[in-house]
Amino acid sequence: MRGLNLALGAAGLAAFLALGEAVPRLGLVKEAYFPPTSRIAGALGGELADSAFWTALGDTLTGWALGLAIAVGAGIAAGVLISVVPYLREATASTIEFLRPIPSVALIPLAVLLYGTELRSVLLLVVYAAFWQVLIQVLYGIQDVDPVAEETARSYGLGAWARVRHVLWPTALPYVMTGVRLAAAVALILAVTAELVIGAPGLGARIAVAQTSQAVPEMYALIVVTGVLGLLINVGARTVERRALAWHQSVRGEVAV
Repeated sequence: MRGLNLALGAAGLAAFLALGEAVPRLGLVKEAYFPPTSRIAGALGGELADSAFWTALGDTLTGWALGLAIAVGAGIAAGVLISVVPYLREATASTIEFLRPIPSVALIPLAVLLYGTELRSVLLLVVYAAFWQVLIQVLYGIQDVDPVAEETARSYGLGAWARVRHVLWPTALPYVMTGVRLAAAVALILAVTAELVIGAPGLGARIAVAQTSQAVPEMYALIVVTGVLGLLINVGARTVERRALAWHQSVRGEVAV
């Protein structure tokens, strides 16, 4: 079954690439706006041979990784604290519901005003967007804790942090891993967006330069790179999730199937 899925995925990708080659060659769209797949592949090869490309890739991954790490740490800590401290969840509910829907891109003027085109501008946007993905999942996960298990832990004299470790955390971990996976994807989107709009160093800024200089094949090649990067991040996040939740019924059922 796994081999069949891989074969079907490869066939679908091959068909997509062939379509990308044929559409401009047949004159259905202008090559100046949408180059054939072969030209994009050639431009991609040129990018891979350019040291500036790897520097830009490193800048993007740095902003993504730092922002994601800060967001995950802050989201988990805040979620546990809000859930454990009595009445704190009710006190913060309206504030969370007010701040969470604010689009991160709306903070771009603030980021530019505070930090210009530095890495900190990218981090501000990435952290703000990814933080909510983790926080909300942690809150939902802890809310799902079995009251009987909680009361049993109390009856055995477990302290607050012992209950967090042995009762709350195992229940919330599947939710946390989902939040981390979502946050990883959102963090990449905001990192590239920040570079594209603000001009911070990275793949986004390189895409903007290619677009303004009419280097269309190079622009598409860089877009392909961001897509592949997103795919690798998603696959990596799912792998980590499966390993972290190897004991959980959902993962054991997935493996069994």
